[in-house]
Amino acid sequence: MSATWLLARRNLARNRVRLVVSVGGVALALSLTLALDAIYAGVANQLTTYIDRSGADVWVSQPGVRNLHMVASWLPDSVIDQVRAVDGVAEATPILYSTDTITAGDERAVAYVIGVRADGPMGGPWDVVEGSSRVGRGEVIVDRGFARKAGATLGDRVTVLGGEATIVGLSEGTASLVNSVAFVSFDDFQAMRAGAPVVSFVLVRTAEGASADGVAAEIERRVGGVTAQSRDAFAAGERRLVTDMSAEIISIMNVIGFVVGLAIVALTVYIATLARRREYGVLKAFGARNRVLYRIVLAQAVLSVALGFVIGLVFTGLVGFLVARTDLNLELAITAASLIKVGLFAIVIAGLAAILPIRQVAKLDPAIVFRRGVVT
Repeated sequence: MSATWLLARRNLARNRVRLVVSVGGVALALSLTLALDAIYAGVANQLTTYIDRSGADVWVSQPGVRNLHMVASWLPDSVIDQVRAVDGVAEATPILYSTDTITAGDERAVAYVIGVRADGPMGGPWDVVEGSSRVGRGEVIVDRGFARKAGATLGDRVTVLGGEATIVGLSEGTASLVNSVAFVSFDDFQAMRAGAPVVSFVLVRTAEGASADGVAAEIERRVGGVTAQSRDAFAAGERRLVTDMSAEIISIMNVIGFVVGLAIVALTVYIATLARRREYGVLKAFGARNRVLYRIVLAQAVLSVALGFVIGLVFTGLVGFLVARTDLNLELAITAASLIKVGLFAIVIAGLAAILPIRQVAKLDPAIVFRRGVVT
């Protein structure tokens, strides 16, 4: 390690209380940015969980419908056979879909309500932890978190789509901060919608070796009046919607985190530099150039931020681990993009935080080491 880094490390470590406070403050500021990004990514992941776990390689919908959230899609059921006849389609399964409110006792929650056929190979629940994974007439499968909040168990009745259904299964991984997913009988859903011969989406499993994007394009070409997308494209559309709805809020919070982090680091490095004035004066008295002292101050800032970044990352990971074991229906997902962004953010903080101390060092009089009463 060079003399510059050794001096910077010694300056930081000399006063352990100041070190803990400074690095802890940096860690807290960076944790704010990491946590906001992790919450955003986690919510986006949760909102596309049904799409990702549906088992479909291609989603066929009403023209212009390119996501699930806050939309309605209706197709004539004759589309099912037309989709099955397209080259590259191995299986086509219809589902009915609507956003509705589920009520159990005094508990009300917004849910994606999915109408599935009992023998349907796609679109049903993927992780039923209690009860049955097949839903029949007059039955419903709900998220276990919702049931726990409502105090409901298997055999209890809930209100959904304007009627009542008996809980026959509890699923896991089907809830987010925004909503949960509930599964009802396809026939019940159809009856609750006046028995119209329509479907919401057709879920397609492609043949072995077939490209999802290629099959989607072929479906649009051969079946009139539909929009077909690969699962990845459909999920991307859902995530874009979340981004458009929340980007401004996330950006504002990230700016706040940036300002707080910069203020904490700048103040910390500034105070630490002033506390070491005598040492810098000694170095100047022995002929050290300003640029050497600048490097020491900058190295000190970089070390503070680097330690804070590592601690902030560990802290955010620990928070995510603990939150996952609660009933908050919140997921913290730390992504590579977030780490890169916050890492660059930390580097910027380190550089800017050194500006004020560097100005103090530049004005430092070497004769200060010979004066009495100088704080050491």
